[in-house]
Amino acid sequence: MEELNQAHSVMPRIGDPAPNFKAMTTHGVIDFEEWRGDSWTILFSHPADFTPVCTTELSEFARNKDWFAEHNTKLIGLSIDSIHSHIAWVANVKEKTGVYLDFPIIADLDMSVARKYGMLHPGESTTATVRAVFFIDPKGIIRLIMYYPLNVGRNMDEIMRVLEGMQISDKYGVALPVNWRPGAKVIVPPPKSLEELKDRENMEGEKVDFYLIKKDL
Repeated sequence: MEELNQAHSVMPRIGDPAPNFKAMTTHGVIDFEEWRGDSWTILFSHPADFTPVCTTELSEFARNKDWFAEHNTKLIGLSIDSIHSHIAWVANVKEKTGVYLDFPIIADLDMSVARKYGMLHPGESTTATVRAVFFIDPKGIIRLIMYYPLNVGRNMDEIMRVLEGMQISDKYGVALPVNWRPGAKVIVPPPKSLEELKDRENMEGEKVDFYLIKKDL
């Protein structure tokens, strides 16, 4: 039990390099770093195949696959079920709903990937992964982590919102205010010198104070 708890305690943080791994998936064996290449990647875990909440979640990822592709983002799922269970589940979902889960799903029977990513939370379950979501940028850095309990499904709108937000922030060097949505005003980063402070005197935008200026992109 002590060894198991130590394995659970390794949890990547925002800003850490995404741990690499080789694993069997519904697309065959992949080397994660090689597979993701220079794309953004969303790695997400689900507690088990053939469960209702997981079926709704993975179906929603599949329905939005074109949107993710347009945003240079690859999708990859994970649970500690076998590859045979994954394949049967994918076939069942397609038969019953018409939705094809055609992104890779990792068969993590030995829990090695789940442990590397801190997806096993003993207080919630020692035999199933929580609903974790890892956003990994093209440089292989973990940029955002979400955790959900076993009995609450994820919010796809929020997953898409924060992904697009990080991409916009990287591209334009801006920050995003509370409840930001695509097309809304962004925040100019606060000044880091007196010269930058002076430049703000003539800056266009919605000026609340010297440290809070909103603008349109």
